[in-house]
Amino acid sequence: MNIYIDMYVALVIARRRKGANVPSNIRQQVIADLAAIGLDENGEPIENVVE
Repeated sequence: MNIYIDMYVALVIARRRKGANVPSNIRQQVIADLAAIGLDENGEPIENVVE
């Protein structure tokens, strides 16, 4: 795993960065890691909508 991906995941979780501020070459990997722990690209919890 790339250390920069981990760093940006931590920055988004800490609300220091948003998904749009992540460098484009690692953005998709950061978003995937955030989704794996239940967060969207801005570090907000993903809500499961059940209809």
